[in-house]
Amino acid sequence: MVKLDLRHIDKEMQLFDKRRDEMLQKCHEAIRFSKRVIYAIHRDDPKAGELAKELKEKVSKLRTRGELQFSPTYKVAMQEYVEAICLYEFILNNKVPTQSELYVSAPDYLSGLCDLTGELMRKANYFAIKGEINEALRTKELVDKIYEQFLLLDIRDNELRKKFDNVKYNLQKLEDLVLHMQKRQMTRAKISRHSSAQPSQQG
Repeated sequence: MVKLDLRHIDKEMQLFDKRRDEMLQKCHEAIRFSKRVIYAIHRDDPKAGELAKELKEKVSKLRTRGELQFSPTYKVAMQEYVEAICLYEFILNNKVPTQSELYVSAPDYLSGLCDLTGELMRKANYFAIKGEINEALRTKELVDKIYEQFLLLDIRDNELRKKFDNVKYNLQKLEDLVLHMQKRQMTRAKISRHSSAQPSQQG
C-alpha cells in the first residue's frame, strides 16, 4: 500500500502564511512611510529627513529572499521606497542613490526611477510658482538624464515599458515648463531695462 503523509506540508504552509502576513504588514507600513516622505518633501517639511531615515530602517527589516520577494505588494513597497529616497536625496543633496546603495532588484529600481519623474514634475511646478528657474532646470536635467539612460536599455517588461512612456511625457512637460519660465524671465528683463532707461530719455 502506498504511504502518503501531508502533515509536515501543512505545518510548512502555516509557517509560510505567517511569514507572508508579516511581510505584507511591513510592506504596507513601508508604502505608507514612502508616501509620507514624498509629501514632506513637497511641503518643504524639515521632518523629511527624519521620515526618510525611518523609512530606510523599515525597509531594512522588510527585505526578503525566496518566493516572497516576488509578491506584488513587496515589489510595490520596494518601488515606492526607491521613488521616495531618490526624491529626497536629489532635492536635498543633489544626488541619486544607485541600485546597489538601495539594495533592490533591477526591475524595482527602474520602476521607482520612472515613478520618480512624476514627483519631479510636481516639484518643478512648485519651483515655477516660486520663480526658481534654476531649480526647475536642475529637475528637468535629471529627468532628461533618466530618459537618456533608459534609451540604452532593452526593456521587455510591459509594465516597465508603460512607465517609461510616462517618463517621456513628463520630460516633454518639463521642457515646456522650463521654456515658458525662460521666456517669462526674458520678458521681465526687457521690461526692467526699458523702465530703467525711460528717465534718462526724458531728461
